[in-house]
Amino acid sequence: MLIQLTYASRAARVLGPMDIKDILGASRRNNAAAGITGALCLNNGIFLQQLEGDRLAVNALYHRLLADPRHRDTAVLDFAEIAHRRFGNWSMGLIGSVEANRQLFLKYSSSADFDPFSMSVLTLRSFFDEILQNIRWLE
Repeated sequence: MLIQLTYASRAARVLGPMDIKDILGASRRNNAAAGITGALCLNNGIFLQQLEGDRLAVNALYHRLLADPRHRDTAVLDFAEIAHRRFGNWSMGLIGSVEANRQLFLKYSSSADFDPFSMSVLTLRSFFDEILQNIRWLE
C-alpha cells in the first residue's frame, strides 16, 4: 500500500551548507534504496517533508527521524493512503530557503514567517501541489 506522510520538525541547531548537503545526499541514497520519494523544505530552521512510498518503509524512515538528534518538535501533519506517487522522479527534492523561493513560502503562510505547524492539511496539500506544478522549486 502506498502512503504519503507529511511532517515538520525544528532543527536542533543551526545547520550550515555542508549539513544540508549531507542530509540531502543521505536522503537521496537511503530513500532510493527503500523506494521512498518526496520533497524536503528547509526554511528558518524548520524542516517540512513529504514522503511517499510503502507504508512500512515510510514508517521506518519516520521513526529514524524521530531519533535523529538534528530534529526536535517533530510532528505528523498529514498522513494518507495514495493511489500513485506524486514525486516519482525524486528520491528527495529540496526546496531551500533562498530568495527565489520566498514568495512560495509566504503564499501559504499565515504570517511573515513560514510555519508549517500552523498550516491546515488543505494548505499543506496545496503547497506541495504548487511545488509539483513548478518543479523549478526543487533544486
